[in-house]
Amino acid sequence: MKSVCIKTNNLNLLNYLLNELDYIEIEPVIISSNEFKNYKNIIVHYRGNDNKKFVHEISCILACLIIDELEESFLKNIIFKNYFYFDSIEKKRILDMCFDIFTDDFNLYFDKKYNYLIKSFEDYLVINKSIILSGFLNFRIKDYMSFLENIVDEAVNAFVVEKEYLEFVSLLKMYINSQNCNSNIVHLIYNNENSILLDENKDIINVSNDIFKAKYLSDITFSSNDYALNGLLTLLPKKIHVHLIDNCVDEFIHTLGLIFENRVEVCTDCNICKIYKKIKV
Repeated sequence: MKSVCIKTNNLNLLNYLLNELDYIEIEPVIISSNEFKNYKNIIVHYRGNDNKKFVHEISCILACLIIDELEESFLKNIIFKNYFYFDSIEKKRILDMCFDIFTDDFNLYFDKKYNYLIKSFEDYLVINKSIILSGFLNFRIKDYMSFLENIVDEAVNAFVVEKEYLEFVSLLKMYINSQNCNSNIVHLIYNNENSILLDENKDIINVSNDIFKAKYLSDITFSSNDYALNGLLTLLPKKIHVHLIDNCVDEFIHTLGLIFENRVEVCTDCNICKIYKKIKV
C-alpha cells in the first residue's frame, strides 16, 4: 500500500485535483481531504500492489494540473522577469505568441511539457509520501521551466520581427502618401514568388539594381521580390494591378496590400493572367 498527501491552500487547484482524482485509472484507491494548521491536504491511499503505476497516475494528474491551471501564470512571470522593458500591450502580444507557438504543433509541445513534468513528479513521489505544491513548483520543475523560457525567447524573437515589419510597412505608407504618383498603372505578374512588372502599355519594366539603385530595400527581405517592391516605390503608380498566376496570396502580396492599400487590385483571370498562365512566369 502507498499513500500520497498533496498539500496546497489554492482552492482552484484543490478542486481541480479532487475532480480529476475521481477518474484515476487505478484501483483500489481511497481519496480524502483534510485541513491542518498550514495547508489543506488531499490524501490518496492506494491498496494495490503496483506502486509504480500508482505514482505514474498521480504524476499524470499533477502534470495536467500545472499545464491547465498554472502555465499561463508561469509564462507571464518569465516575460515580466526577463523582458520587463516591454510595455503591457507588448507583453500581452508576446504571451499570445507563446500560445501560437504551442498551437502550431500542439501534440509535440504538449508531450514535451507533459513528459518533463511527469518525470519530475515521479522522481519525487517514488521516495516521498507528501508533496507541498508551492515548494515543489519553486524548486523541482527546472526542465519544464527551462522549456517555457525557451518558448518565451522564441516568441520574443518573433515579436521583434513582427514589430520591425509593421514599422517598415508604416514608414513606406507614410512615404508613398507624401509623394506624387509617377505613373498611372503598373501590372505586377506574380507566380511562385517571382515578379514581373509591366507598364500601362504592357511592356516589361526593368527592376534591376542598376536602374532603381535599391533605395527602398530594407533588412526585411522578400527575396527576389525586393526589386519589384523597390520598383513600385520608385514608380509610385496610381493603380497596381496584381495578376496572381498561381492564385496564391502570400506574404509579399499581403505586404503590398498593406503598403499601397486601395491602390492595389488583384485579379486571377484577365487577359494578362491568361497569357502568363500559358507561358508560366
